[in-house]
Amino acid sequence: MSGNTVTQSATQSATWSLARAARELELRRGEFDLAVHLGYVRTVPDEGGGGRRVTRAETDRVRSQEGFSEALRERVKAVGTAEGAALLGISTARFTRLARLGLVVPVKFYLNRYRAVVWLYLAEELHRFPADKQNAPLLRGRTPEGLRDQLEAGLDLRPRNWRGRHMGFLLRQTEGPWARAAVVASLLDPVQVAEVIRDPYERACLSRFRPERPSHGTPDSPAAHLVARIMTAEDPDEISWLRADLGQAVAEARETHPAPRPTQRAEPGVVPEPAGSSPAHSLPAHASQARTSPVASRPVVPAPAAFAPTAPVSPATAVVSTAMASRPGTAGPEDLPATGERGWRRGLLGWLDRRST
Repeated sequence: MSGNTVTQSATQSATWSLARAARELELRRGEFDLAVHLGYVRTVPDEGGGGRRVTRAETDRVRSQEGFSEALRERVKAVGTAEGAALLGISTARFTRLARLGLVVPVKFYLNRYRAVVWLYLAEELHRFPADKQNAPLLRGRTPEGLRDQLEAGLDLRPRNWRGRHMGFLLRQTEGPWARAAVVASLLDPVQVAEVIRDPYERACLSRFRPERPSHGTPDSPAAHLVARIMTAEDPDEISWLRADLGQAVAEARETHPAPRPTQRAEPGVVPEPAGSSPAHSLPAHASQARTSPVASRPVVPAPAAFAPTAPVSPATAVVSTAMASRPGTAGPEDLPATGERGWRRGLLGWLDRRST
């Protein structure tokens, strides 16, 4: 016990908590979380089960990079629609159309005070967008007719593109096949997961490794329901793709480490049958009747009369029984009145009186 405590203390002293690591790297918490998601800062699991931590060696590596900390802050800078449109030199309406078409991918989102979704984009990616020659016609002139028809039909790929990016973030932090399968399952509706994974113990294993969702408001609030819709696949092709990935991921996890199942315990007083034995030949008659009884767990108990103790026989009764059995034509003891019936004592005394005369 003391050895485990020393090891855990040494591990804790060699790592920082996420809040402490953010201060060491001179980042706000939102910027730090984005740096972790993008892979700029590596984390390790806490051996004590307290979440993720950052080693001191990792913070030293990041701090030793050229241009720290301004360069790192620029790489994780996220902007909204207005600032993103200003970076591209276009109107906010055109920028929104580009985002709905999936040409610029959001990196995170939040809900404002009016429960409206505010999408954020990496400024570094927006700076590279005009450099692509294929994107230049989209920044000037009319939107191509095919893309315009998709927009009029209500196309909005921002939630779907964010889900794909978020799944990549989570997969980089997971360890083990069941954890990777749980990441895929977290983007599907529970009904879809139940249709793909029919084993309840495997679904319980997925729930155990399910990543935590970002909290927006209290549970069951309108804000929480809105966030749940954003984090759940809705497009048929996206659902089909995730279902196929989930089935493959669970198959790999099943081969590596099957889902734990409860052990079957024998009932008290029940002796397990040896392997290969035949119940019909190894059990007595009343036990075989108990196996076919509607209540299989309760053996059939014979009627109480079968176990009733035999009434004590007096010497006089024994003499009468012997004498009557030796005389032909006389009734045996079984023909005498039953014990406790009226007439038994009177008949016996009368017979003895007749014998003594």
